[in-house]
Amino acid sequence: KRPLRHVVAFPAQHVETFDPAGTAASRGGNVWSDWPVAYPRGGLLFHGDNKEVLAHLLANGFRAKVNLVYIDPPFDSGADYVRKVTLRGPKGIAKLDGEGYTLGEQVQYTDIWANDNYLQFMYERLLLLKALLSGTASIYVHVDARRCHSLRSLLDEVFGIDAFRNQISWKRTSAHGGANRYGAVTDFLLFYSPTEASTWNLQHQELTEVHRSRHYRHQDQRGKYALEELTAPGLRRGPSGEAWRGFDPSTLGRHWAKVPGELDRLDGVGLIYWPKRDGAWPRQKRYEDETQGRACTDFWDDLDPINMVGLEREGYPTQKPEALLERVISSSSNAEDIVLDCFIGSGTTAAVAQKLGRRWIACDINKGAIQTTSKRLQTIISAQIQQAAKPEQTHLSGVEATENPPAPAQLSFAVYRVNDYDLAVQHLEAVNLACEHLGVERTRTDRYFDGALGKRLVKIIPFNHPLTVLDLEELRREIEARPGEDRGIVLVCLGKEPAADAWVVEWNQMRRGKEAINSIEVIELRTDPKYGKFFKHSPATARVKIGHERESIVIEVKDFISPSIVERLDQQAGLLRPKIEDWRAMVDCVLIDADYDGKVFNITLSDVPVRKSDFVKGRYEVTAAKAGRTIAVKIVDMLGEEVLTTHKA
Repeated sequence: KRPLRHVVAFPAQHVETFDPAGTAASRGGNVWSDWPVAYPRGGLLFHGDNKEVLAHLLANGFRAKVNLVYIDPPFDSGADYVRKVTLRGPKGIAKLDGEGYTLGEQVQYTDIWANDNYLQFMYERLLLLKALLSGTASIYVHVDARRCHSLRSLLDEVFGIDAFRNQISWKRTSAHGGANRYGAVTDFLLFYSPTEASTWNLQHQELTEVHRSRHYRHQDQRGKYALEELTAPGLRRGPSGEAWRGFDPSTLGRHWAKVPGELDRLDGVGLIYWPKRDGAWPRQKRYEDETQGRACTDFWDDLDPINMVGLEREGYPTQKPEALLERVISSSSNAEDIVLDCFIGSGTTAAVAQKLGRRWIACDINKGAIQTTSKRLQTIISAQIQQAAKPEQTHLSGVEATENPPAPAQLSFAVYRVNDYDLAVQHLEAVNLACEHLGVERTRTDRYFDGALGKRLVKIIPFNHPLTVLDLEELRREIEARPGEDRGIVLVCLGKEPAADAWVVEWNQMRRGKEAINSIEVIELRTDPKYGKFFKHSPATARVKIGHERESIVIEVKDFISPSIVERLDQQAGLLRPKIEDWRAMVDCVLIDADYDGKVFNITLSDVPVRKSDFVKGRYEVTAAKAGRTIAVKIVDMLGEEVLTTHKA
């Protein structure tokens, strides 16, 4: 592996705030005394490469302040995971997926790296996470069987072998099988705590029928009970090492788990079991109706996978159930602690942390993940604000609690962008589309070339600029670094500089024809006679009307069209193309900033339908205030594309 000698800490751009109660600025107390003053006191959601986000956090006041890290990184499985979406409406008009056509598809992550690159990727991020951990912190890394051994070795190196606590096995129940192997039903959580002072709260699992029949075999007038040892391993001096009622634990190399005075008290209330067999040692009774369950072990077979918890589903193929994160967060953090997940995906870690009264930090490189997490947190926080007015309700649905959960640590969050990744997402989408359009077979392990077209290598020039001589010189250096490579090269671009044509002509003349070693062909997608019908992305548009009624401002979304969705439906349709009768079927959510400053979008009103069968309202009222202020309306379609319109009130 390569050492991580330095990493750039880019500044963060504040792009959105959700603070419906307006309490972020005034939120105080000792719990926020360690919070960097540059950030509002609430949840933090970062859009960017997590390596750069972690470096940003280290450089801006979060070093040694994170109490718990849970990450569910890509497993290096050689698969592309894409979000499946369904248009809104009571009939579920049409499903859109990225398997046949990828423009607009939000690739959640592509765990396609070669072995060394994957391990280097994880090694660098683990080093940064270690620097963020507090003295009482723990880290959980969610893996599958294919990568468990490699990542455990990395964790041993980064955090130390003594920091290892458990390799937890989670039985998902949904099997991934094959024709020549056993069905895989287990994921693993690698649990490390760098110090002995780490937070630990013992959790319990429900008693199974097998456990009840095996352990609660005794019964008296008070009910069924199990028997527990009264001694513990090791010799001790003092009362716990002395004989009691004729039984000397030192003869067994053990000591009493409780001092003799406590044993007398237990016996006085009938909680000591005395066997009738001579010489048999007494044991303690543990009644079934008094137990919290069986103490949690490193085998979790009582938590359903996400496909069995339908209400939580966000359309992510690797989404984890809230119950899994509830156990992790409850075990290794306390109320108001900081929980971090830098592969946030569908937002489960932040959602559960919010419900359990923890502060949270989350990030993802994918814009769709940020949008999904934001919507999910808006719904939870809005419910928590309503909950505060109903004290008779004990807890929110979605987190099963035996006692009242802690109060929310915050009722707001802010979205930041670290570096500008919109362009990277657009390029990724364009590469996928161009490869499909041209019939390119993608290469998943080559760091430079994007695939192959027949026997020739293909390089797609980023579509944010034309083909330049600088691109061609970079290609020359790459070929020189591969002395054994004799295949031809196809360059795909959207436009080219005149000097680039002359460079290619000279290059090919030196190689005597197109079939020569490393000859270059340029496909310009806008003008090439064979490939000139390349689909160009047209942005979504909306028609919004602003009016006044008495003391309110009325915002009406009159129409919305997403060419990406229409094009996708055309591509996926058979003989019968699904018809979109209501523009709201294409809209995922509507957000309104009633006093937009042109920089940070402060969410004054959010319309996020809970069910996929529900439409957004389309008509909204906000309180009229100072004249001349700017009303901003952000509409997000089902593929994650955003349309922002502004109007003077």
